[in-house]
Amino acid sequence: MTEPGTGTNTASREGALLHGSPIELRGIVKRYDGLTAVDNLTLNIAAGEFVSFLGPSGSGKTTTLLIVAGFITPNEGVIMLGGEDITRLPPYRRNIGMVYQNYALFPHMTVAKNIAFPLRMRGVGRPEIARLVTRALTLVRLDGLQDRLPNQLSGGQQQRVALARALVFEPPLLLMDEPLGALDKKLRDELQVEIKRIQRAIRSTVIYVTHDQEEAMSMSDRIVVMHGGWVEQVGPPDELYERPRTRFVADFLGSSNFLDTKVAVAGEPALLRTAGGLAIEVRGLVGAVVGDQCTVAIRPERIRIDASATVNAGWWPAHVIDSSYHGDTQRFQVELEGRDTLTVFRPNAGQPLIPSGAPAAVSWGPGDAWVIPESAKPSIAS
Repeated sequence: MTEPGTGTNTASREGALLHGSPIELRGIVKRYDGLTAVDNLTLNIAAGEFVSFLGPSGSGKTTTLLIVAGFITPNEGVIMLGGEDITRLPPYRRNIGMVYQNYALFPHMTVAKNIAFPLRMRGVGRPEIARLVTRALTLVRLDGLQDRLPNQLSGGQQQRVALARALVFEPPLLLMDEPLGALDKKLRDELQVEIKRIQRAIRSTVIYVTHDQEEAMSMSDRIVVMHGGWVEQVGPPDELYERPRTRFVADFLGSSNFLDTKVAVAGEPALLRTAGGLAIEVRGLVGAVVGDQCTVAIRPERIRIDASATVNAGWWPAHVIDSSYHGDTQRFQVELEGRDTLTVFRPNAGQPLIPSGAPAAVSWGPGDAWVIPESAKPSIAS
């Protein structure tokens, strides 16, 4: 447990690190000279949950993180951590761990001294510091490197030291601000796995800020997609990817084809048509009437493409505008007879790449296309 307002951990340090605490953000607003950086953000995060804030630059995700950390004071709203109102507490009294993109290690201190620093600031005794530092080194798999300086470590090792330092004092909440942004892709992928392993082991509550969609998808229990200071959508990765509620989410989280359509036949399923004559079946479109305008989204990997398929009711003739090889996938830009264009991803199973300029046929299932709710006058059944 934590003594209110002191940031001093009074629980026994034996055994595993403490579980994280729940955090609640209520109506958080931050304005700068008339510009609203965060607009009425309300969110509950459960103890031990890994939540990522995802969005482009200027979306408000880092501002939200700094508000939680105490480095920025909101104009409106309340922050409750473990049932305690910390909205006006200074950062040093919040007892929150933080990991930065640039590691922020002390260059003149050894690995062990860097990790021990927050314990020394809290007045922990030397024997306990030694034990906790050893445990933290084991947790991040840096045993034997305690006497090295930061400049003697790789980028990945330095980030592990930063993570160990943020965790060693057993904070109720861990904040991570694009911690893998300075690393190459292979190392980022490896550390994503490591961070999740550590988070599961200690059951810490984590708020993770990133602009990398794959990173957020692979690591998070839930994702908060932000845009222009607003929360566009909150949910588990599969929910956000499979049924995004706005065009922004569908476009930012992965790739999507967007087609402007009108309802040609209402009902279940409804039949929609593009201006080029492409007919698309969608399910769950409640209350639609003929003539309603809707935006339909189809993920590129949900579209099948075949150079030898027979064009029939389930396949549409197409012309390959461009094709490219991406290792695990083949990617195509195709034009349909009605001049509609689609992006198609096909798993690379050893089949020849369909060349640019070649004829082909495309197809997808009735459940693979959906209407973006914000574009539809009728409601979308859940």
